[in-house]
Amino acid sequence: MSSVEMDIFKIILESGLVVKSVFIILVLSSIISWSIILKKKRLLSQLRDNDLEFLDVFNQSKSLKEIMYKAELMDFSPSRAIFIEGYNELNKILDVSDRSHFNTYGFSSIERSIENGMNESNKRLEALLSTLASIGSVSPFIGLFGTVWGIINSFTGLAGGGGSLERVAPGIAEALVATAVGLAAAIPAVWFYNYFTKENANARGEMENFGRDFLNLIERTLSSKGRKN
Repeated sequence: MSSVEMDIFKIILESGLVVKSVFIILVLSSIISWSIILKKKRLLSQLRDNDLEFLDVFNQSKSLKEIMYKAELMDFSPSRAIFIEGYNELNKILDVSDRSHFNTYGFSSIERSIENGMNESNKRLEALLSTLASIGSVSPFIGLFGTVWGIINSFTGLAGGGGSLERVAPGIAEALVATAVGLAAAIPAVWFYNYFTKENANARGEMENFGRDFLNLIERTLSSKGRKN
């Protein structure tokens, strides 16, 4: 196995300037891709943990004010962002509106604030995904360019006289290695792009569910205050 690795390494070192450039681009693309993958996986894990912590507070607290007090001390999470946006908008409306005005316009305003919280979370979830998608879609074509160039070198060797294996082998080897490196850069990027897209879709569904639960809690809270008054 080590001899095969050394042969591939030797092929890369002895390849032409164009093919070397292709290898460098693909290796850098792969490094960037894996950096994004690891960063996104760490972010998703942190957001899940933070969300569970916030939801525990949300379900166990006795009032919206208590939830807000505890939420301000917690790290960012999608549900926390939605709650803070909605709670702040609720207070603004109650400060300037009577109850009839709130019933007419208040919930629409809070719904828009909840959407703002969701958009903030979506930006964090979708950050760098476009870069990952670009690497996944472009890398095979960069590898294909190296492949074509290697084949051109092979035909150049044939045109130089003779059809011996020694003349065509270097160009064919460059072509095959360029193809392999292009696929090695593209496959993880495409796979994890699809994985993160699916995880983000699940997160958006959970945010929508929480937004509805939050609106229901606001309605119950206001209804109970109305009965007391």
